[in-house]
Amino acid sequence: MTQNGHLYETFQPEHYDLNIDINRAKKKIAGTSTITGNAVESTIAVHQKYLTIESVMVDNQEVTFETDDEAELVRINLPKAGKVTVMIAYEAPLTDTMMGIYPSYYELDGKRQEIIGTQFETTAARQAFPSVDEPEAKATFDLAIKFDEKPGETILANMPEIREENGIHYFDTTKRMSTYLIAFAFGDLQSKQTTTKSGVKIGVYSTKAHDINELDFPLDIAKRSIDFYEEYYETPYPLPHSWQLALPDFSAGAMENWGLVTYRESYLLFDPANASMATKQHVATTITHELAHQWFGDLVTMKWWDDLWLNESFANMMEYVAVDALEPDWHIWETFQTLEVPRALQRDAIDGVQPVHVAVEDPAEIAALFDSAIVYAKGSRMLVMVRSLIGDEALRSGLKNYFAAHQYGNATGADLWSALEEASGQNVGMIMNSWLEQPGYPVVSASVVDGQLTLSQQQFFIGEGEEQGRIWQIPLNGNYDGVPTIMAGKEIKLGDYQELRQQNGKAFRLNVGNNSHFIVKYDETLLNDLLSEMADFDAITQLQFLQDLRLLAEGQQISFAKVIPLLQQFAASHSAIVITALYRITTDLKKFVTPDSAEEQHLQAFLGQLSKGQVERLGLTKRDSDTPDDLVIRPAVISAALYAQDKTMIAQVHELFNEHQADLINLPAEIRALTIGNEIKHYNSMKLFDHLMDLYRKSSDASFKADLQVAVAETPDAKQVAKLIEDFEKPTIIKPQDLRAWFPAVLANDAGQQAAWDWIRNDWGWMQKTVGGDMEFTGFITSIANIFKTPARLQEFKDFFAPKLNTPGLTREITMDERIIAGRVALIAADQVNVNAAVQAEY
Repeated sequence: MTQNGHLYETFQPEHYDLNIDINRAKKKIAGTSTITGNAVESTIAVHQKYLTIESVMVDNQEVTFETDDEAELVRINLPKAGKVTVMIAYEAPLTDTMMGIYPSYYELDGKRQEIIGTQFETTAARQAFPSVDEPEAKATFDLAIKFDEKPGETILANMPEIREENGIHYFDTTKRMSTYLIAFAFGDLQSKQTTTKSGVKIGVYSTKAHDINELDFPLDIAKRSIDFYEEYYETPYPLPHSWQLALPDFSAGAMENWGLVTYRESYLLFDPANASMATKQHVATTITHELAHQWFGDLVTMKWWDDLWLNESFANMMEYVAVDALEPDWHIWETFQTLEVPRALQRDAIDGVQPVHVAVEDPAEIAALFDSAIVYAKGSRMLVMVRSLIGDEALRSGLKNYFAAHQYGNATGADLWSALEEASGQNVGMIMNSWLEQPGYPVVSASVVDGQLTLSQQQFFIGEGEEQGRIWQIPLNGNYDGVPTIMAGKEIKLGDYQELRQQNGKAFRLNVGNNSHFIVKYDETLLNDLLSEMADFDAITQLQFLQDLRLLAEGQQISFAKVIPLLQQFAASHSAIVITALYRITTDLKKFVTPDSAEEQHLQAFLGQLSKGQVERLGLTKRDSDTPDDLVIRPAVISAALYAQDKTMIAQVHELFNEHQADLINLPAEIRALTIGNEIKHYNSMKLFDHLMDLYRKSSDASFKADLQVAVAETPDAKQVAKLIEDFEKPTIIKPQDLRAWFPAVLANDAGQQAAWDWIRNDWGWMQKTVGGDMEFTGFITSIANIFKTPARLQEFKDFFAPKLNTPGLTREITMDERIIAGRVALIAADQVNVNAAVQAEY
């Protein structure tokens, strides 16, 4: 049996009896995993990782076995094939890797405390108990947990506890489920609970380091989400409870364990007294995402990891569908347009990017599938595209049939397309395969050629890209009569442009609603026509216009210098998504200047001019007259004014800081990070730095900690940067889970870039050991590629990462990120002079 073979082919578990004894004081795990199942052959294997196998018994008889640590297996010799019961006794260390069974640390009343939690996706259940640790190997589980229990502690699992005997906690038998969805946790916890309309118990749990009222908002969202999904899917929630647990140490954002969803504290808990609207939306969409999985992913699970995208893309779409239903006044689909869409378009334009659907066998490569911009953002955009094509009713009908056909089992993408095709009568699979099986996306050029309105598609690249003649089935969503629903070929001629223009009475547009995954390059005639009507377009159309121009400039199909004169006409918009798109462009312009140069001064003056009117309209702090959009626009324009070195703004923000010196947590949440950052940049001292880091270490408020992190990382002081770098490896100050925020923030700071770059190169081995198991470990490499912009840094990147190219799970990331930096270097070389001249001409 090879490392990459599916163990399920030779041994199909039906039921597990798991007895696990966890000793926190000794940091040890001991247990037995008793598996009843069908053996196809007389030699079988089950997964184990970091386990010491003490004995194996088959049908009460001791048998021989062989441990293969490299393949993460234990091979077992059976007396015969057929139905067997295999009992494996084992021991394992309790480690701090945030994978498998692990401790989470927090501080309460000045003392360090810990709770135990689990994280098994993708292949870490094998670190907790011997098992066939594959998604297709669904079974039922009886779980019995013993631990060094203290009075008042709480223990949670996927199913309700049914009894406790001699210090052992027994839980009800699970539904048929995959190993990676098993979960349990215990410690000194607090909770709030409620019940859904259908009788499902809902609970939110956290450590007692948090105010109990931080549990109210997530409890309400979780309850209403279950109610919504039961109605939307027309399929009951399959379990008796849905617990939401905030873990102080958590490698991912959240995990959809069936019945016991685990979260980073910042992704679940919410302070209603002082948190930004963005934080509120983020908590809500995280909860609705994980609860969407309770059906799509947990009840019906992908057959193998190559269809992981199906789980995540679907949940990523449904988080917006659910929040839009629960909180329609939030206009959450606008957040989709400013968050998911640009992430997908940016990443998917790099040559070498993975397709949404990727064949994978080696477990070491599975983590590489978690390219969130593709699996989550692009994938969800594909499903939004399908929803737009077939309609919501057909989607719901297809899902109901899909769940009914595959509940408690496994499915593939083809199974979903089949259900949706039956419900809609459309060839969904044919359309989707062109998007899922090949990487990238097209730019559709709309031009008037010899009087004919002509459309052509070609793959779009940022940086160098090899043209391979890929063709997509593009839902065009045009606004002219006669535009086909799907563009399936290389080119289409729509007819005489002047006649079409007169008949339709409006400028020609494609991708109306911005639901399809392509960008549009209009020729000068069509572009000028659009600009003449721009003030009358809705916010999404204006955002789309700016977004497409930005990407075309990044891909060197147009110059940023052509975009700069257009920005002023959007600067006064009252739409948050338009302003977000506008300032995304100005952020890109910063790569064309160097610190303290005349060119940077020109750019600062330009941003000061762009933001001036909005700053005057909105002021520094929240007003009763503010719209939800104003709450998002204010920090964007204040940030621009601060970048512009507006002395009045700098002084006003300093005054606001002084007013809250004794209670920085109560600074207005929308501009808290900006206010503290302003202080660090302009009124810095070692006393201030130490005070802020002390607040960071002691605070249990995740939102406040995040703002402190953003601000402190901007320090211009070399000694403070050095101190921060030291703290990177001190988990009592900066938790390993938070390095992926701290490291890129210091790297992006011109005063900290060299120190951060030296650190990751010198301590790469420590990084791999500490957070190498994190599904988002490659994000450290991505963050470097998102910042570096000079030929010297490009060469340093190559020199450091070239020897690591063959590391499983890193090959694609290193190759792509080298191209990202090279593309940026080439863009700056080609466009810098023109861009800086265009900026200077604007004021």
